[in-house]
Amino acid sequence: MNLQQLKYLVAIVDNGLNVSGAAEVLFTSQPGISKQIRQLEDELGLRVFVRQGKRLASLTPAGEVVVSTARRALREIGNLKRVADEFRSEDSGVLGIATTHTQARYVLPPVLSKFATRFPKVRLVLHQGNPVQVAEQTRNGDVDVGIATEALGNYPDLVALPCHRWNRGVLVPKQHPLTAIKPLTLEALARYPIVTYDFSFTGRSAINAAFAAKGLEPNVVLSALDSDVIKTYVELGMGIGIMAQMAYDAVKDANFEMLDASHLFAASMTRLALRRGVFLRGFVYEFISLFAGQYTRAAVDAALSQTAPTDALL
Repeated sequence: MNLQQLKYLVAIVDNGLNVSGAAEVLFTSQPGISKQIRQLEDELGLRVFVRQGKRLASLTPAGEVVVSTARRALREIGNLKRVADEFRSEDSGVLGIATTHTQARYVLPPVLSKFATRFPKVRLVLHQGNPVQVAEQTRNGDVDVGIATEALGNYPDLVALPCHRWNRGVLVPKQHPLTAIKPLTLEALARYPIVTYDFSFTGRSAINAAFAAKGLEPNVVLSALDSDVIKTYVELGMGIGIMAQMAYDAVKDANFEMLDASHLFAASMTRLALRRGVFLRGFVYEFISLFAGQYTRAAVDAALSQTAPTDALL
């Protein structure tokens, strides 16, 4: 049994039991992976996979335990490397962050600017995606930290720290008729075509739920993954935009007005996710503190050590 076999095993599972997909991700050959997995099964004296012809159909009960153990082993080996890096060079390395467009564009810039000043030898790698992609990248160890509003709390192998509450606003062109309606109502919004977030964002479901509670059906004419795309189509006159208030800049978005809608929609919570059982470099703790000041190193460690939902920390 060797480390390479464990990596191959986990990669196959993470790629939906697709050996070709695992080979592509690991930059190796499909026959090579298949050979290594059979050698691993022979050494263990059990079948890890249920096979249907040449296709892997599922994990055996024993295989479920083997994969879980392999993940822990790989995580601990990664921890050894991080421990060595920390004591060899505390202020250098790589910080990988997965997040959504809105967080990357409107929330993280001042945080990362301060971080880069404090840790000039740390290379920052920013991955953007929808919330599920953020969660998967964090869970798989592709990044150190995941930041999103949705999905992160749905993964038991992630610790999701609640950081910032936010709400939505309604983006309209200057002098739009809605600017005269105070307070803004859902009935008024329902009279216009709407441009808002894609269904991969839980916040979109919250928007629909608010309308449904009033017996209304929003006329969503376009869905997008990022706030700047919403702005583009509002500017083209395709509809009014329902988007995160944080994505509005009064100076840069001078052609628009952002109407407060916090009384219409339930607030959302931005969360920062970490993998359970992973050794954190010192600069990761510093980044977390810059992003959400309530999380000192001791607070992060306390959250990582508990099994109850981390929302209890609020």
